[in-house]
Amino acid sequence: MLSAILRRSSLAAQQVRHWARPPQRCWTSAPICGSSPPQTCWASTIKLSFLDWDNGRVKCPAVQGSRRTELLHMTQNYAMRNRHFHSSAVRLKKRPLPEPPPRELDLLRYDMKDLWKSPKPALYLGFAGLIPFVTPTLFMAVTESYCPELAYAQLAYGASIVSFLGGARWGFALPESSLAKPDWINLANSVVPSLLAWVTMLMSDSIISAGTMVIMALGVTLHYDLSLLPTYPSWFKALRAVLSTVAFFSLVCTLLINAVYPEKKIFSD
Repeated sequence: MLSAILRRSSLAAQQVRHWARPPQRCWTSAPICGSSPPQTCWASTIKLSFLDWDNGRVKCPAVQGSRRTELLHMTQNYAMRNRHFHSSAVRLKKRPLPEPPPRELDLLRYDMKDLWKSPKPALYLGFAGLIPFVTPTLFMAVTESYCPELAYAQLAYGASIVSFLGGARWGFALPESSLAKPDWINLANSVVPSLLAWVTMLMSDSIISAGTMVIMALGVTLHYDLSLLPTYPSWFKALRAVLSTVAFFSLVCTLLINAVYPEKKIFSD
């Protein structure tokens, strides 16, 4: 009877020692004999039952040879499975998105900075070509009178410029290295400005109708060159936009002067 009680007490003491081991650990590398255990990982549910602990340190088991190598492999495999575990919420933080670049208007794709990169002859001749557009309008505005001779000269010059722009498109499409190929679309649109200039001169008896036709022709050619057809160099597109805008407003002002100021002929009969 007494021996049975002693055996039961011995079994109970062994079970207490078995469950009184240190808490579960999360390993980031294989434990070394005699080293202190890492930070306790309470989220893990796997027990390192093959390790023994002595006062908070790993106790080397009394094994040799293949058994010791097997134990080390088991420890390393367990460490590799659990090294990526973490409970950090860094990934859940909202990162600021980069600000998108400012969006330009569709008609400003050519970037006006390239205007001053134009070749000097093209830049000087282009701005000099605005003199026949601007001078008649300024003269009539200063004298507060409408001069039909000056208006006709401005109209004829505008028609010739429109025809010139169509020829420039034709010439741009001819070289083999050009982006604009000599197909039906490019060559047919190159002819349209010349036809509009011809119709303008046929309507020259009425300054309102002829001036409106030139304004429309300038807008059509600018739309072709900037939007529809293969594009010119960036500097030429910027130069075209500036010159066409000035010519457009000059002709509009001439039509307004015709409606506001009285007619005055410079060369009398």
